[in-house]
Amino acid sequence: MKATVLEEPLLEFGNGHRHVDPRTGITTFGPADAGDNSIGTVRLGIVGTQEAIDGVRRWLDRCRDEVAAKESHLARFFVPFPGYNNDVGFFSKLEVTSRLERRLDKKALATIATLNPAEAIRKAVDLYDAELRILDEEPNCHVVLVCRPDDLPERNELVANPDRPWLKPRPEPIGFDFRDLLKARSLTMKRPIQIIRRETWDPTFKPKQREPRRQQDEATRAWNLFTALYYKAGGLPWRMTRESSDLDTCYVGVAFYRSSDQETVQTSVAQIFNERGDGVIVRGAPAISSSDDRQPHLTRADAQNLLDKALGRYRSEHRNAPARIMLHKTSSFTPDEIEGFQAAASEERIDLLELIWLPRDDAARLFRQGEQPPLRGTLLSLGDSRHVLYTKGAVPFYQIYPGMYVPNGLPFRPVHVESSPERIAAELLALSKMNWNATQLDGRLPITIRTAESIGSVLKHLADGVEPEPRYAYYM
Repeated sequence: MKATVLEEPLLEFGNGHRHVDPRTGITTFGPADAGDNSIGTVRLGIVGTQEAIDGVRRWLDRCRDEVAAKESHLARFFVPFPGYNNDVGFFSKLEVTSRLERRLDKKALATIATLNPAEAIRKAVDLYDAELRILDEEPNCHVVLVCRPDDLPERNELVANPDRPWLKPRPEPIGFDFRDLLKARSLTMKRPIQIIRRETWDPTFKPKQREPRRQQDEATRAWNLFTALYYKAGGLPWRMTRESSDLDTCYVGVAFYRSSDQETVQTSVAQIFNERGDGVIVRGAPAISSSDDRQPHLTRADAQNLLDKALGRYRSEHRNAPARIMLHKTSSFTPDEIEGFQAAASEERIDLLELIWLPRDDAARLFRQGEQPPLRGTLLSLGDSRHVLYTKGAVPFYQIYPGMYVPNGLPFRPVHVESSPERIAAELLALSKMNWNATQLDGRLPITIRTAESIGSVLKHLADGVEPEPRYAYYM
């Protein structure tokens, strides 16, 4: 047994400057694409009721200038949002015009909310989809902000027991939600959407049908929303660092999801283009559930075809093949899968293919003295092929653990590798920071697996034979 603490990976920002923290880096140096390639103006469309559109616009206007940080002694964790204008932060401004607004009838949404949960979600998606398609014909729009209905059921709606009304309502799974279905519909449109809840712009809102969601402080909400908008508009908030001696690496994540009819297990893959982190989505063939380990697996041919498609996407983007492939997978590797992935790499004349299995969990737990959990970046090695990396944990830069619960480590098993466990762990740690929906260092999964798993809930609503939109911005 061996424990090692890795250094927090640096990120790259404007003019090549580096920092460990996304918010500090953008505030100090600007986004990674600051300069000629930056997004000077983000033109935003909005879909929602008149009340929602007015409320969102007021909050967006407020965020053009600095939003004060939450009062706290943790000055590095609770930081102000610098404002969204051409002079600070992202060096970009927001443009919202009435021409890019689509207003929904509040009474129609109220009527939909009275239906059973599954039907209410479907009807609401139809209503929003119709407005999005009209807006899709408008030019000069980068991203569409979708104001989620206030009282629409959640994926796990709270349902009361009619025979025992005194009991606390308990969640009843629906199997899908508004976000899943609307994201799937948006994959055929010209620009990505960003769904926003009323709690984001109206902290006084109290939902009628569900428990209030725990809200972050206002500055953090602004950081997360505007980072996502900037990325979806085509900007690059930050990137992984890369030394001149590093091989050009393509990171691939393979995960599995059930089809909407629950009959088959499909494969999804999220590909990350080297240090830029440009996500490209490829949908794989149905997987086979093994009777030996009860995990989903691919045939040799399907494994080869999946990586062939991913590398094809890479080549079309970069006009060349990578020198190295790092492939993360949520189930163990069978001999057939290894052969299939190796065959795809060989066809592209790629000599270095590294295969890493990321299990769901590991029984090993690490504790340290005091009240804080292990440091983020702690690597626990229990042998040559069994390791646990704490991607969530106490962050020295923040001087706090930015989480609510005891963190679980991220287990990984090297299957076919040349890199050391420390290098693999360092890359996993860096990839956990490539999430433009969040700006605090509290992500557990590397973006490869996080994306591959999350897009399954969207792709399962896409008809067979329809090629999914390749840009990750459409799924996040």
